[in-house]
Parts: sequence; structure tokens; C-alpha cells
Amino acid sequence: MIKFFDLQKINSAYQTQFQQKMDLVLEKGWFILGEEVKAFESSFAHYCGVKYCAGVGNGLDALILIFKAYIQLGRLQKGDEIIVPANTYIASILAILQADLVPVLVEPDGQTFNLDATLVSSKITAKTKAILAVHLYGQLADMSALAAIAKQNGLWLFEDAAQAHGAQNDKGIAGNLADAAAFSFYPAKNLGAIGDAGAVTTNDEAVYKMIRALRNYGSEQKYYNEVIGVNSRLDELQAAFLNVKLPYLDAENEQRKRIAKRYLTEIKNNKVELPYWDFSNNHVFHLFVVRTTDRLHLQNYLKEKGIETMIHYPVPPHQQKALPEWHSISLPITEKIHQEVLSIPISPVMTSDEVATVIQILNRY
Repeated sequence: MIKFFDLQKINSAYQTQFQQKMDLVLEKGWFILGEEVKAFESSFAHYCGVKYCAGVGNGLDALILIFKAYIQLGRLQKGDEIIVPANTYIASILAILQADLVPVLVEPDGQTFNLDATLVSSKITAKTKAILAVHLYGQLADMSALAAIAKQNGLWLFEDAAQAHGAQNDKGIAGNLADAAAFSFYPAKNLGAIGDAGAVTTNDEAVYKMIRALRNYGSEQKYYNEVIGVNSRLDELQAAFLNVKLPYLDAENEQRKRIAKRYLTEIKNNKVELPYWDFSNNHVFHLFVVRTTDRLHLQNYLKEKGIETMIHYPVPPHQQKALPEWHSISLPITEKIHQEVLSIPISPVMTSDEVATVIQILNRY
């Protein structure tokens, strides 16, 4: 069986360094917001080319805390509308709802699956205050177009960069393309911890300071609470593991791109639609997602041939049971994508033979 994603194999390469870090953390005896967290925040800020990084508990919290920070700073108010892609993982939308803001769903571009910038302006109302761009599957959204729309309409622009660690365009790198950005370090991400972890990046000192307070019960100084906060701090041990893995991120992304190039040039089957990529740095292939009109048939075929696949995502957010108020909405592009996409194996530890096998079997379909 060619695994969809061999997490054990990926992390085994770091096992010795992980153990050393674990021993060091235990020896120091400082487990909350210690030196490892500070070191990671500094290193990841430098990696993203931003002034500030605040480590938090997970990617969803990173998004929620951005919105809550902007509310605390008086830049957003509860009930404000936030433009968000309809075609995204539900966390992008849950964060808006958790902050008592109003998501406004916009259909994706049919080529990239990311937010269609040409549709955004028509969705802007007097209540619209921000755009949340999502770099789906590791490919940057059209940030230049979205930044222009945001500037023209006086809107904040945020990034959900949970799947795009290291993706770049001519303006910069994910995490430094908007007013603030949220990252997840869920174990299966391109930069993955050994549990939940997340971070916010920004060049805005006021936002950074507010998020630092909000993540820690609303307090910068112990037992003195300036705002109503939560407990969402990047774990010291997870930060230590991330400090081990960050230096290898670019090399692992390059390996993902090499595999993607092989798939894009060697898979030749008119029953399988390949993803769009212009062969620049704007995609780090967190996922390699194909489309087909009979997804279940293709998935079963690949399973029979020993290839594990996954569906990202089977149900669009507006059709989820948790959001019944949206069930009457029609979003045909999003719905069609969710019915047809299938993620095939891609990871930095796939062998050349495994990649060749996936290609051969897909070409025979």
C-alpha cells in the first residue's frame, strides 16, 4: 500500500533531534511560554519576513484571535461582514462565526479553486470590513488583486495560510501578504508539529501585543487581565519540535514540487483532471488534488491497486449539518468541486518508485 501520507516515516527522520529537545525541555522544567516558544516565534517571523509572530494553540485559534484582536482594537465590530471563500475547510468560516462576525461566501476561481477575486466586489456592502483569503491546498490566492480590492474599499485583508507554509509570489511569502495571517502546524501540514499548534504573523505591533494578551487569559503580566482572553498558547514542547523541523521546510517543499511536476507532466488520462499550477513558487502542494466525474469509482480503483487517497473535502461548509441556515444557498462551482475532488499521495518521503507507480496506475484508469 502506498500511503496517502506516511506521518511516521516523515517524523522518524527527526527522532533523535526530537528526543534531544524533549530532554532539554524536561531538564529546564519550563513548560509554558518558555525559550523554545520564543525561539520559534523569532525564527518563524524571520522565515515569513514579518516583524512579529505569536504562537497559539492551533490554526483555528490563530484565526479566531486575529478577529478578536481587531475587535478589541476597535477595527472590527461584532456583526461586521467578512468576505470568505465558499470553497474552503470549515475552520475558515468557524473562526468568523466564533468571533461574532458574519461570513459572506464567495465562489472560487474554477482554475485554482481559490477565492475568485473578480466576484468579490459585487459582494461588498456597507457592513463589509475585511477579506479572508485562503491559500487552499498550498497555492496562494490572488493576493495582488485582493489587496487592490481591500485598499480601494478600505477593508482589512487576512490570510488563512494553514496549508501554505513557504508559498511565495513576487510580493513575498505566505504570512506576509496581508494585515495578519493564521498558520496551523497540525501534524500533517508541510510544517507539522507532533500535536496541535498554530501561530499568527503580522507587521502590526498593536495586533501582535493584543494576540499575545488574548492567548494568555487576556494578560501580558501574570494575574493582571486587561481584556477577556482565552487559554491558547503554543506548547513549549511543540515549539521545540517545530524548531527542529523549520530549517528543513524549504527542502521538503521542493521535494513536493518535484513530485507535483512529475504528476503534472506524466499523468495523461482524460478521465483525470489535474490541478492548475504555473510552475512558479506560489504552490507548496500541501495536497495534490485531481478531479474526476466519478470520484468513488476512481477512489475504489486506486485502493484496489494499493494506493491510498483522501477527499478534501466531501461536504462544502454551506451544506454542513452545523450550518442549517445556509442549506438553501446555491453555490454550484463549490458544490461541483466538492463532488469531484480526490487527493492523491504527495509527501517529501515518497520514493521515486512510489511516484512512478501512482502515475502508471492513474494512466491505466
